[in-house]
Amino acid sequence: MPEPMPARELLPEETQVYMDGLLRPHAVEADRIEAMLPSPMVQNHAANLCFLPGGALACVWFGGTMEGMSDISVYISRLEPGADRWSAAEKLTDAVDRSEQNPVLFVAPDGLVWLIHTSQPGGRQDLCEIRYRQSLDGGRSFGASQRLGDFTGVFVRQPVQIGPKGEWLLPGFRCVTPDAGKWTGGLDTAVMLVSRDAGGTWQAVEVPDSLGAVHMNPVPGQGGVMPAFYRHRFAEAVQRSLSRDGGLTWEAPEPTDQPNNNSSVQAVRLTDGRIAMVLNPVNASMSDQRRASLYDELEGEDEGGTGTAIWGVPRGPLSLVFSSDNGATFPERRELETGDGYCLTNNSKDGLNREYSYPSILQGPDGRLHIAYTYHRRAIKYVCLSKS
Repeated sequence: MPEPMPARELLPEETQVYMDGLLRPHAVEADRIEAMLPSPMVQNHAANLCFLPGGALACVWFGGTMEGMSDISVYISRLEPGADRWSAAEKLTDAVDRSEQNPVLFVAPDGLVWLIHTSQPGGRQDLCEIRYRQSLDGGRSFGASQRLGDFTGVFVRQPVQIGPKGEWLLPGFRCVTPDAGKWTGGLDTAVMLVSRDAGGTWQAVEVPDSLGAVHMNPVPGQGGVMPAFYRHRFAEAVQRSLSRDGGLTWEAPEPTDQPNNNSSVQAVRLTDGRIAMVLNPVNASMSDQRRASLYDELEGEDEGGTGTAIWGVPRGPLSLVFSSDNGATFPERRELETGDGYCLTNNSKDGLNREYSYPSILQGPDGRLHIAYTYHRRAIKYVCLSKS
């Protein structure tokens, strides 16, 4: 096993050195190994993990110059069974005039692997569409890009779930533009996209009273109740809603005991019945750092229209929390990163951004936890924990 990375926040130039995909032991925690995934791009963000047919662990994310720009594309890297290094990044999308973001992988019941992602012109999330590509060889290669449904302004972030009668459930959220001005996030609401014909057609089912609740993340139910967790545009608390019919309809989201900074969370049901969730335990009341909007650095972008979404609350530290009551409370906590999480800029090229964000988490067949997340918007960091 190679020498571990330093047990501290890496400097920008060090991050570049360690982006070789090599698995390294943690300098202090004996049950932890980690790696920086290889990427040719200066900005890397929004990871999602998936076990492929054959056992390889795949990670997809988007990379380019800066979120929202037209050179943002989807990439994939794989960790083969028994390997000690993640593979070189492969570009999966290449629309020259659109920003392609928030990829997820889904292994369908018939073994077909789907890549699903958003595609938008510049910073206009309200004009995005959902695209997909399919793989017939277990995620090694993908066919032509196609549009998923006829939705405009619906974003995705979390993986597909299977419903009680085999329905495909793709969580999404509507990016709603105010009457005057540009999209800012303050009017966004949650929606579940449901397919009853294996992805051929999709129906949008609204989540009631979900203003500001986005990145809907359902996990398998317990005792007939299926919980979903949400990022909160108003940077108060992680939201939770419940479904009593296997994910087809949902109750209104309500706040949990975990703070949220208007950044993504992801949760998974463990084999012992607990829920494990990765998040930034920070909200707006804990920081006065603010920025105008997500895309305020793009050329020609102003402060946008009306809306009360809160941007700029630090995206750090990064924590792993556990619940034994179906997500009602999360009393157990483990720290993954402890830096300041500065995110008043998306600039990773000059080492200005220091966020830890957009986590993905899976439990492997052997019980280990696999976690991937944005490291300073410069790299995707992978962590494997042998104890959960």
